[in-house]
Amino acid sequence: MESLSLPVLNPLLASRSNLYKNQSSRMTSQLNNFPRGCSPSLSTVRRLRVGVVRMQAVDEDIDLKQMRDMAAAKKRWDGLLREGKVKLLTPREAGYAISLSNKPLLDVRPSSERNKAWVKGSTWVPIFDNDDNLDAGTLSKKVTSFAMGGWWSGAPTLSFNRLFLSKVEEKFPKEAELIVACQKGLRSLAACELLRNAGYENLFWVQGGLESAQDEDLVTEGVQPLKLAGIGGFSEFLGWTDQQRAQAAKEGWGYRLVYTARLFGVILAADALFVGAQQLGHYIQELRGH
Repeated sequence: MESLSLPVLNPLLASRSNLYKNQSSRMTSQLNNFPRGCSPSLSTVRRLRVGVVRMQAVDEDIDLKQMRDMAAAKKRWDGLLREGKVKLLTPREAGYAISLSNKPLLDVRPSSERNKAWVKGSTWVPIFDNDDNLDAGTLSKKVTSFAMGGWWSGAPTLSFNRLFLSKVEEKFPKEAELIVACQKGLRSLAACELLRNAGYENLFWVQGGLESAQDEDLVTEGVQPLKLAGIGGFSEFLGWTDQQRAQAAKEGWGYRLVYTARLFGVILAADALFVGAQQLGHYIQELRGH
């Protein structure tokens, strides 16, 4: 379970770091924005400065812990691969193993990725899934995640699936030969570590994740190509992701024109909003003048 403290895998840890950064910024802003002619007392200045220093220290501690956790997990995962406890497969080799040897593929991606595209016949048990709770803590994480770039990337707020191991054990015996895959290859390594520690000894990890598969490597189903299952947000809408650029190079001008039209639509909508805001401002000024 040590790997679950990784910053990439644990959104709560990242949200806490962002929260401390925001609090530190607010304290600094209070120091710099006292009204003219109104100087803060010496005790107030000291209190705010101590608060800023404490927040910065906590933020640095969290970032340092994230770096240490990542380095420790990478070392463990490299050891699993180097010692042959988890065997490495390319997406093409995984496709051969599925079609020729009938090996099962365990898809550990969150539902936001799985629902877009999946490998035909694969079994889905997410190690992390979309956090749909509406409690105050979760809503705070969602707001922080959205403000820190989620609006652009579409990255959802995730939480660890505590039923992951029990669900896998319901579907596969310990001696099963399991191909484990996620979108980019990181969470599937974490899943392999958990499964190995739980007694699964015939594990195969898909290097680079499903995103690195070519169209002919795997038989897929879903509404999108497998490569595009991990993107989202405004960047996906505009077609400004590396995956979409690669797809455009394959499909030609028809694909590019769709996203070019969307970009022009956004520009026109923004222009219309700007003009409308100006007109509303003039109208309010005229009403005040009367």
